[in-house]
Amino acid sequence: MAWFSDDFNRFFKDLAKNNNKEWFDANRKRYETVVKKPFEDFTAEAIKRIAKHDKTIKIEPKEAIFRINKDIRFSKDKTPYKLETSAIISPAGRKDHATPGIYFALGPEAVKFYGGAYQPEKDQLEKIRTAIMRDGKGFRKTIENKAFTALFDGVKGDANKVLPPDFKAAAAKEPLIANKQFYVGAELPSKLVSDAKLMDVLMDHYLAMCPFNAWLASAMRK
Repeated sequence: MAWFSDDFNRFFKDLAKNNNKEWFDANRKRYETVVKKPFEDFTAEAIKRIAKHDKTIKIEPKEAIFRINKDIRFSKDKTPYKLETSAIISPAGRKDHATPGIYFALGPEAVKFYGGAYQPEKDQLEKIRTAIMRDGKGFRKTIENKAFTALFDGVKGDANKVLPPDFKAAAAKEPLIANKQFYVGAELPSKLVSDAKLMDVLMDHYLAMCPFNAWLASAMRK
């Protein structure tokens, strides 16, 4: 049985044409029925399954799920609502974008799965770079295994053009040291939203990114 009906994606398509508070308020019951409640149930089950592999996962769905309202304070696009719904399952939930976990977003454009350290703090970034410099083989092992390469196209992130001397020398051997972010991602067809296998696909991506996430988390703890 699928977690979401076809109306899940239709709601967001309709919202794209009517992205304003008046329309959303008039369709709030539809949103709560076909999007909000099913997504809460889906996230709760994902947390339950992931917690079997990571005992540090003790969050509730409300701690993982992002609001549908956009932060438009500094944006030129003043439409108030996102056109997808999303959550992050990690020990820290949505309040910490540095702690490695799995981020997933569902909507009519794509089904997205992301992992890694998206916004590490300055000291966390230095620890990751130092760990790569000291354990380049271990780092490479996490991103070159078959399960990882089958689902992800390498490690992504913006890179610094200027590095401290020690890291600059190491970056000649491992260019990813220059990254300011260390994340991986996959975007799949939106029709997967209403597929009964959606949870299994999420878990496949989670398990594939696990060694990478664990390596980053360990590096940031040192």
